[in-house]
Amino acid sequence: MSSQRLLLVEDDRSISEMVGPYLEKEGYDVTYAYDGLEAERQFSQSQPGYDLVILDLMLPRKSGMDVLQTIRAVSLVPVLILSAKDGEVDKALGLGFGADDYLSKPFSLIELTARIKAAIRRANYTTPPVAEAAKDQRIHIGGLVVDMETYEVEREGTPVKLTSKEFGILKLFVTHPGKVFTKAQIYASVWNDHYYGDENIINVHMRRLREKLEVDPSAPQYIKTLWGIGYKLEAEQG
Repeated sequence: MSSQRLLLVEDDRSISEMVGPYLEKEGYDVTYAYDGLEAERQFSQSQPGYDLVILDLMLPRKSGMDVLQTIRAVSLVPVLILSAKDGEVDKALGLGFGADDYLSKPFSLIELTARIKAAIRRANYTTPPVAEAAKDQRIHIGGLVVDMETYEVEREGTPVKLTSKEFGILKLFVTHPGKVFTKAQIYASVWNDHYYGDENIINVHMRRLREKLEVDPSAPQYIKTLWGIGYKLEAEQG
């Protein structure tokens, strides 16, 4: 079995020299990049592709957020964000742009390895698409149209671009209208992993999803919050 391939994007050499060799001892094949442009070049030229990207946000030449957008335009490879900034804004922005997880610096190498394994496992986990069991592949909910076959979404006739995780959350709700889901249930269903109580991941994805689907995200029409319990899809299907 070939080693899983990681792209480590970190401009701080002391961190790269600590993380890279440790992951190599864990059996990973690690490629290094020290700035944003080099990261994009390594990613685009890699054959075969990477199993996961570890991406620092604060990079020279091109920011980690720009690199993330470039990657997401062509690939759904898992991306784990590293950030020296512990503010919720950085975490929210990173996850909202399509990152799968984040670690705040300083971090434990054991924790990093566990997050890498979990992210790759989630990416490789497959379930039968809901569309196979659905008689009507296009679900109408108020002004929304969700195509379960093509994974496309429209709001009032205008296409809405969702990340894979955002679509996964929406699919969970539209296929179970009226059912209340806890954050743990959403995480288990969409991330295919155990929920460790990090509410920020769910909160960020729900906020971004509402910003894309709702006319007024502060007063959502579709996905309602039941405080202290979870979320449910309230709008009637068409």
